[in-house]
Amino acid sequence: MVKTILTAAVASALLAATAHAAVPQQNDVWYQDAQAALAAAKANPPITGKAKNVILFVGDGMSVGTITAARIYQGQQQGQTGEENRLGMESLPHVALAKTYNTDMQTPDSAGTATAMVTGVKTKAGIISVDDNVQRGFCSTAKGNEAKTLFEMAGEKGKALGLISTARLTHATPATTYAHSADRNWENDSKLPNIAKNQGCTDIASQFVDFDAGEGFQVAFGGGRREFIPADSVDPEGKKGKRKDGRNLIEAWQTRHPDGQYIFDKSGFDAIDPATTSRVFGLFESSHMKYEADRRESQDEPSLADMTSKAIDMLSRNKDGYVMMVEAGRIDHAHHAGNAARALEDTLAYDDAIKVALAKTNPEDTLVIVTADHAHTMVMNGYAERGNPILGLSRQKGRLNQDDFGKTYTTITYGNGPGAVKGERENLQEGQVRKLDYKQQSLIKLGSETHSGEDVAIMARGPMAWLFQGAVEQNYIFHVINEATVLAD
Repeated sequence: MVKTILTAAVASALLAATAHAAVPQQNDVWYQDAQAALAAAKANPPITGKAKNVILFVGDGMSVGTITAARIYQGQQQGQTGEENRLGMESLPHVALAKTYNTDMQTPDSAGTATAMVTGVKTKAGIISVDDNVQRGFCSTAKGNEAKTLFEMAGEKGKALGLISTARLTHATPATTYAHSADRNWENDSKLPNIAKNQGCTDIASQFVDFDAGEGFQVAFGGGRREFIPADSVDPEGKKGKRKDGRNLIEAWQTRHPDGQYIFDKSGFDAIDPATTSRVFGLFESSHMKYEADRRESQDEPSLADMTSKAIDMLSRNKDGYVMMVEAGRIDHAHHAGNAARALEDTLAYDDAIKVALAKTNPEDTLVIVTADHAHTMVMNGYAERGNPILGLSRQKGRLNQDDFGKTYTTITYGNGPGAVKGERENLQEGQVRKLDYKQQSLIKLGSETHSGEDVAIMARGPMAWLFQGAVEQNYIFHVINEATVLAD
């Protein structure tokens, strides 16, 4: 018997030949890209230390389908087919799904879902940072059933606090960080029934000004001036207030925080020096801030990325770290309007803010979580060919797709909403559906499109982010944050 000794070069060649025979597609670009992605994942071990800082990003109404459509939309804006594009949020290494139902609702609302994220307990729809024992609209049931928020805990631990939203700061999601209310609609005193006032309940705007956990909020940016000023006064943009108690809560905030600066427009925002400003309160609209597509036209409000950047610069000065929520509140509002274009524009603005946070923070000490409070009924459908404009009519092989009645349709539609019509559906034209104001067609006619009950994505980076695994209850988010920071004693 002749014993053959293989040289290293021959052995390598044989292995390569064997591998080529076993996997003939190994030279395919998709195969190679996946191998590169696998290598990158293997080189990215979980971070097991403690987090000094936490940023909780909430894309209000940002369903998984919204992420997909925004990814394609951005890619097509950059001259790609779009499907291969990758959003900044999609670079986060740890991913899970959150189950969003409220304790009393299969399809949830923002108050109950945001409460779950910041308190660690699920609760009913329509109530703010109180537990499931509370009946919506009944002040007396809230007493003793308040659920302590991670922002209250963080403030008590000496951490700086930040709150950013493109919605009113008194709106459901941001309100959960500081308020406890039996009704999300009690944004100002005129919304409280007399019995609630007599029982000692206070409105949400008042609770913001009175918030005293630790040093309170060092940074708060958003909309909602009308909730803070009297009905017989007007703001700098000529809009009337909503309060009936005569209190000017902006002045009350300034009295309470003489070291702080109040701002109401882009020029005031730009003048804030994060190196020397200890506290800032910005209300940039009477109600919600502008949609991103409209903000870019007017340039009179800071972007979500601008606000996130300045907030991080200010909060990072605290030696004990910080906890901040950043909400893209108007993704939700555009979906409610059946207006996919504005929903996608606001999703990309949200992604820009996430990219700023990832660039400005260290994954070794900062836990960044990107998620949504709930989903919407927007769907992508119809077998459109790759690269077809995501907001356009559905096409395949260059020809318009049609339904069984010979009518064209868009790739994006809604399950319900204002885009439905009574009777026969119209035949759509490309120029019509590509306009910014276009409302996508829907199946069921409603004045406002509804939320859906689907799971939403959780994407995370930083200490303990690896604990996001599988499908979890939405209140689990709080518990990961607490594991990373030990806020709850």
